[in-house]
Amino acid sequence: MSENLLYRIGELSKIAGVSPRTIDFYTSMGLIEPERRSAKNYRLYSDETLARLKRIVQLKQEKYSLDEIKASLSSWGKASPPEEVAGQLIELQIHLEQLQREVKAIEPVISQLKPGQAKQVFKRLIPQTAACVEALMLLLNKGGFM
Repeated sequence: MSENLLYRIGELSKIAGVSPRTIDFYTSMGLIEPERRSAKNYRLYSDETLARLKRIVQLKQEKYSLDEIKASLSSWGKASPPEEVAGQLIELQIHLEQLQREVKAIEPVISQLKPGQAKQVFKRLIPQTAACVEALMLLLNKGGFM
């Protein structure tokens, strides 16, 4: 697709696989907005809007509410300045160090648990831990650190 290509509602509707009425609704909610208006006052939407619309459709399929989608999209396109990202990474590092200290502090307690008790503790802990590790691995891979 060309960067300068603009779509009228009908065209956008066909490409995105949603009804023109849905596009009107998402526009009225502020989920998407037209790039500009044509000389005949048609709303014209950009490729960026198409990408955003496809993201909304995907999130709807994943059973997110429109309010959740709106909150997610409001932060989706925002790029953080390098200082903000660096600050967030420092906070993450501090938090990880705190978690490491907490794990070391509870190691003696866990080692004294009966096998059934330990299994129950780890059964609740493993999904959250795996999700956290996966998020960190993605972050490291995106940054080219691995």
